[in-house]
Amino acid sequence: MKVTGYAYPWDVLEPDFVSRVQALGVDEVAVALSYHSARAATPWSPSRTAVVARHAAFYRPVADGWGVLRPSTPDWVPSGDSGGDAVRLLTEAGIPAAAWIVLTHNSQLGYEHPDVVVRNCFGEAYPWALCPSQPAVREYATAVVANSVAGLELSSVILEACGPLGAIHQHQHEKTDGVWAPAVARLLSICCCEACASAWDIDPDTVRAQLVEEVRRLIATGDLGITGDRLPPELTQMLLRVRQDATDALRAAVLATLPPGTRVVLHGALDPWVTGALPGLTPSAPEDVDTVVLFGWAPATGAEAVAAAREALPERVAIASYITAVAAAPVPDIAAYVGELAKAGAAELHLYHLGLAGPGRWPDLETATAAAHEN
Repeated sequence: MKVTGYAYPWDVLEPDFVSRVQALGVDEVAVALSYHSARAATPWSPSRTAVVARHAAFYRPVADGWGVLRPSTPDWVPSGDSGGDAVRLLTEAGIPAAAWIVLTHNSQLGYEHPDVVVRNCFGEAYPWALCPSQPAVREYATAVVANSVAGLELSSVILEACGPLGAIHQHQHEKTDGVWAPAVARLLSICCCEACASAWDIDPDTVRAQLVEEVRRLIATGDLGITGDRLPPELTQMLLRVRQDATDALRAAVLATLPPGTRVVLHGALDPWVTGALPGLTPSAPEDVDTVVLFGWAPATGAEAVAAAREALPERVAIASYITAVAAAPVPDIAAYVGELAKAGAAELHLYHLGLAGPGRWPDLETATAAAHEN
């Protein structure tokens, strides 16, 4: 199995990062070049315990030529091209570097431009979620990718949030976790902004009213169903079609900026209704990418997801499982888990996270990497 480890630019630029990663033996390091806001622990740093990325930022130079949506530059890193510096440092050390690019998750731009974010059936805006149906969002994503890869030698381009975000995702002091049943969360993640509604072939007010009615019914009854299946089938089919069309348009615009032969890695999910960092794959997505990365943080379901993907996706598309070494509860036997993923059909292991996993969790990364290379 090929092993890709994820890191932030400031992780890579720590003095001992390169030698530590060389000893670990990962095949590729994915460097965040466009990323959302975060407070990231720095357990390897001798001078601090965390980096506070107050807002979403672009870790390459922000030159002229952006459209309505222009990313912010980070003042918590010393260089105006910390992402590029990190990639170049890895390349000079003989470590393949990938561009890790987050596209539609940007709360700062969402607050500044509420007209381009996802809106639910109640008319509430999700500022963390830029809507792929909006032309300005596709223009922004295209510019992010083009400027991310400019002038760098990269082994892969890894696309995160290349599609819609929804009701359940990171926000300041999130207080919705566990409140909404899966069906409610799914319905509240359907975008009803003007750009999406203009593509509907059913009256928008009627659609919004039906969604609101179903959400209220599910909340009132405590129904824990998954799909909200009391909606008319033609309505759900139409809503999914519009979402997938927008996602396809976003991906096509982004991929058109990449040089021929670029290895494209897409974070995704088999369930077409999933929103977030790993959004649902559209029928045409596998035709455009080399690898699909599936969420594998829950060992109870990771191998099952890989097996289902191996059956559903074309053989030429590699399947990667994304696992974490920084969860509150460590995987009891991470080597065995990696073996299960390989047996189910995973050709790649994506490790989170080379900066967040400190000395206490580094052995898990070592064990996982060794197990992957044995399979």
